Amino acid sequence: MAAPPRESERPPVSLLTAPTGTGRARPAAVGSGEHRPEIDGLRAVAVLLVVTYHVWLGRVSGGVDVFLMLTGFLITASLVRAATGRGIRYGAFLARLAARLVPTAAVVVLATLAATWLFLPETRWREAPGDAVAALLHHTNWRLALNSVDYLARDDLNPLQHFWSLSVQGQFYLVWPALVAVAVWTARRGGRDPRSPLLVALSAVLVLSLAYSVLMTRIDQPWAYFDTGARLWEFALGGLLALLPLGRDLPRAPRVALGWTGLAALVLCGVLLPVSSVFPGYAALWPTMAAAAVLVAGASGSEFGADRLLSLRPLRYLGSISYALYLWHWPLLVFYLSLTGRGLATPWGGAAVLAVSVLLAAATTPVADRLAALGRGGGRKAVRRGVAVALACLLPVLLTAGAWAGFQSAERDRWERLLADGRSYPGAAAADGAQVPDRPVYPPLVWAAEDAPATYDDGCNQTTAAPEVITCVYGVDDPVRTVALVGGSHAAHWFPALESIALDRDWRLVNIVKGACLFTDAPQSYRGEPYTSCAEWNRGVMAELDRLRPDTVFTTGTTTSLDTSIGYGEEQVVDGYVDRWRELGDMGIDVVAVRDTPRFRFDVPGCLAEADPDECTSAPEESMAPVSPLEEVEPPPNVTVVDLTDRFCDRDACRPVIGNVLVYWDSSHIGATFMRTLAPELERRWARAEGW
Repeated sequence: MAAPPRESERPPVSLLTAPTGTGRARPAAVGSGEHRPEIDGLRAVAVLLVVTYHVWLGRVSGGVDVFLMLTGFLITASLVRAATGRGIRYGAFLARLAARLVPTAAVVVLATLAATWLFLPETRWREAPGDAVAALLHHTNWRLALNSVDYLARDDLNPLQHFWSLSVQGQFYLVWPALVAVAVWTARRGGRDPRSPLLVALSAVLVLSLAYSVLMTRIDQPWAYFDTGARLWEFALGGLLALLPLGRDLPRAPRVALGWTGLAALVLCGVLLPVSSVFPGYAALWPTMAAAAVLVAGASGSEFGADRLLSLRPLRYLGSISYALYLWHWPLLVFYLSLTGRGLATPWGGAAVLAVSVLLAAATTPVADRLAALGRGGGRKAVRRGVAVALACLLPVLLTAGAWAGFQSAERDRWERLLADGRSYPGAAAADGAQVPDRPVYPPLVWAAEDAPATYDDGCNQTTAAPEVITCVYGVDDPVRTVALVGGSHAAHWFPALESIALDRDWRLVNIVKGACLFTDAPQSYRGEPYTSCAEWNRGVMAELDRLRPDTVFTTGTTTSLDTSIGYGEEQVVDGYVDRWRELGDMGIDVVAVRDTPRFRFDVPGCLAEADPDECTSAPEESMAPVSPLEEVEPPPNVTVVDLTDRFCDRDACRPVIGNVLVYWDSSHIGATFMRTLAPELERRWARAEGW
């Protein structure tokens, strides 16, 4: 949630001001500083919508968009007044903002770090230091945007992810003063009203940003949701409202109707729109235009106006603490849900989260206000005081996050030394009777999510959004054999084993992988929608293989699920697999079809963080067919079938830990460490099947 200045601080307002007794608004210059009490109430409604939808409905309300628009409304007017007066003092502007925003944010982040260590499982610790730094240095939105395009990103609730909107706001604060200053400077040079070039500039930002937002929402909605460029139009809309005399001559009755219509539309937005999956785009016009209607309606002068409700003291008070209330409610909700194991809060549990959030906001806001007062004023002393306040609050949190990250790094080095003793961590070799001493599980649960194939860090696996074929080559320059690893993420997790074999036998390994995309021309879906980028990628892969002509394609021969909506126990040879293998045979390319690996119904590291390995097993029949479906088809002569299911499961259970090595780093993907221990057995069975 963005945090525009509170009305209690008497920021400059728009050309609309309170109406006279005739029921018509009287005009006022931008920056008149007249008080708009209904704005505090509007902020209260917005934050209550955000909190209510998060806590009880598990949805997004559109309230954040209202705060972004209000930020543009209030800050634009403030900057115009400064620019047309003594000029914008950029350092003083940022110092005041830092003194006002940083103290509360720092307290919340520090408390969240402590609670994460105390109450959340180890699997949630790895990202905590980085999340804290991103929250305080205003780049949480980009951190989340990068995760949004990562097919393998974990779905755990991040107790600091709500800082994304503050990051967008912080980036807005960096560029908006320059935009206003350039517009005013241009106007002065031409002897014109400074509002004219600023109106042109803000209109251009609104049109371009909204067009970009609509386009990106259609192409990649999860990325667009956090993209600052797709949100700038909301600030520009608020800025235009601060400059244009909309509704100046509006009579009382239409003003009352407009206020109530806007307020009702705002409240109903989250009910009628799937905000989290269609925003920002054109859909975000709903809450922003609804709030704009309330602003244009202004003070109606009627006891039946929406502004009378919004001006009530309780709502105005909630508006005054809305920034802190927003910051506190989300981590409290995440910890409550984690400790209770719930997906949504109960009525009473949610009420407790809300009550504690309000109490903490009420306690921290006055302290933050007193610190913010040190940064007010335009002199150098005020700037230095504002910077000192911000640094005094920032440094303890940044040092804490740095110390935690340093501790994790030292632990990693210690574990690497332990792993060097291969006898302690035989992994898959334990099935051959290798002695397994009593040792802690490797990798530690806190790093389980990092135990993915190196191809992800190398940028060699295509995301779900893009259709282009990415080809990465590993191994020797003058290979005895070239093997292409092709398919989705369940093909990708075989890379560490294949790389070990390739290095041992002087092979070249070509990685051609796309998340959730099976190697077939049959129609596929992803998250319930047609997976068109996968179809285009598959066509490109066949063209690339025709060009490369590898000796062998290594790919999955079965799949346990075509789409997460299907569920488990659906192992099959997918339509189009055999036809694709025949196509490769016609090109003179051999195929190794490996049976898919078992899936779990739960996050394996998450289970192990709270229970013993014997309590975190999965029955083979939950995801695997009783007999391999590859035995029920007649593969072409160029196909070699490999089945290593017995290395993951015995007759009764599939194990989360084998030979002291963590097998899975989520619910279905095999960790790189375990896969490397599986390489010798994969090599033996492959060699036996092909008669090396």
